[in-house]
Amino acid sequence: MNKMSAFITFEGPEGSGKTTVLQRVSEKLAQDYQLIATREPGGVPTGEEIRKVVLEGANMDIRTEAMLFAASRREHLVEKVVPALNDNKIVLCDRYIDSSLAYQGYARGIGIEEVKQLNDFAINGLYPDLTIYLDITAEVGRDRILKNQRDQNRLDKEDIAFHEKVIEGYRQIIQETPQRFAVVDATRNIDDVVNETYEICLLYTSDAADE
Repeated sequence: MNKMSAFITFEGPEGSGKTTVLQRVSEKLAQDYQLIATREPGGVPTGEEIRKVVLEGANMDIRTEAMLFAASRREHLVEKVVPALNDNKIVLCDRYIDSSLAYQGYARGIGIEEVKQLNDFAINGLYPDLTIYLDITAEVGRDRILKNQRDQNRLDKEDIAFHEKVIEGYRQIIQETPQRFAVVDATRNIDDVVNETYEICLLYTSDAADE
């Protein structure tokens, strides 16, 4: 069993399949590497409580929302992510700072730079080594959510224009830091998406091990 420290995050709009892809990729990687799979917001008890407030609660001020996500992120980082990395494990995380930049910074209109400053305080410089972006249109994402009949949280219920802005926000973030991102066409069959994502993760871990 190989041991190495790597922080890999999964991003994408609602309905992009992040949770499913991460779960299946983690099962494949776990055959060769020690790893943990986790999620934001949540992942640890305090983070899960904050998750309930921001995703299931009533509408709230957009800056309050941004600060709650950052608080949950900090707790999750300190309690779960950093200890795993220090133990030379791969961490696969469903959402991280880029979600806040795209959702609160861009789509909510607070400003990407403002939300980045807030989150830089929370993460204290710990950016992902690699971020997988699962690329779909807002329409495809909405159709999948309705088709799968999954429980819709407060963000799921936003209108299509909001989700289009989220995607615009992600594209801007990727354009600014392309070296950290691998963009995967998530409109395809789930097996193809999982296999490509797994290969990207495997290539990264192999290259990192050689350095």
